[in-house]
Amino acid sequence: MTELCVADFAYELPEELIAQQPPTERDTSRMLVVDRATSALHDDLFSNLERHLRRGDLLVLNDSRVIPARLYARRTLRREREKPTGRIEVMLTEPAGENQWRALVRPGRKIAIGERLVFPAATGEIVLEAEVLERGEFGERLLEFAPVDDFFAVLDRIGHIPLPPYIHRDDADADRDRYQTVFAHERGSVAAPTAGLHFTPQKLVSLQKGGIEIVRITLHVGLGTFAPLRVERVDEVHLHSERYTISAEAAAAINRAVAEGRRIVAVGTTVVRTLEAAAVAAGDKHIQPNSGTTDIFISPGFEFRLVGALLTNFHLPQSSLLMLVSTFAGRERILAAYHHAVEQKYRFFSYGDCMFIA
Repeated sequence: MTELCVADFAYELPEELIAQQPPTERDTSRMLVVDRATSALHDDLFSNLERHLRRGDLLVLNDSRVIPARLYARRTLRREREKPTGRIEVMLTEPAGENQWRALVRPGRKIAIGERLVFPAATGEIVLEAEVLERGEFGERLLEFAPVDDFFAVLDRIGHIPLPPYIHRDDADADRDRYQTVFAHERGSVAAPTAGLHFTPQKLVSLQKGGIEIVRITLHVGLGTFAPLRVERVDEVHLHSERYTISAEAAAAINRAVAEGRRIVAVGTTVVRTLEAAAVAAGDKHIQPNSGTTDIFISPGFEFRLVGALLTNFHLPQSSLLMLVSTFAGRERILAAYHHAVEQKYRFFSYGDCMFIA
């Protein structure tokens, strides 16, 4: 197989097609249907998803909940004549031990090991304090927070929803609801599993009444979402690890669907990575309940063991997620679908439209 470069997954996207706001109603998004067998493209609506599912399909959701992970801090001055800095943005990316979090810090150049950061509430009261324990590349830091009674309650009070950098506005109160799936439960993500944003409670009930089985797994979206690929060749890509859990109930449902020859439909690339990582670990299609981490990178040449269809949003050019989708459906086929979506003015990325790939 010809060696692929990251640049082979580029496409042109007009800025105005990047969705800056969610649709008025969750389930009103457009949906581009891609047939892997024929390469046919069909413009449809997410509200018609049932037409593209089969009775007996197993729909797998990621129930990770986004935390208000974007915080604003200031430095404590170590010397009397030291000049204070402006506001420091701290993006929590994953827990790393008791009271410890990995984070992205901006501007990070002057934030050294041993530095102490304080986090004020809107009233000016200092509600969190942290010390920098380690310094990594590209603004990465390991922070240790002073213990508080309820850390997540403090985050809910002072934190901001971590909207992606391509959404060029501050987060609003509405984002606390709309940048969260209706089935979000297990808190821990710093970005939403966006394919799930289209579902409403009514749609889930309707699918189940129509003979679709639904099961939930968890993968917490972490640092990799914010880290651009800084290599040229696809075989040089390495992703950050992300935490996942597959319960005994979920594993049993997935194994039962495989045994009965029913199709597994992944809602989002996070579900694909979780299921396929579990299958790789098991060595076959019979997966085990597990909690752990995965840094699986799905790129051309990967053999899918479990996933038979995929609902996904549109992804950034030259991203690992676009590579995953291209591996599932074929690079040329997916790039042609993206070109069609641009021509038809679909809305792109987190708050945008979706694709169903069968």
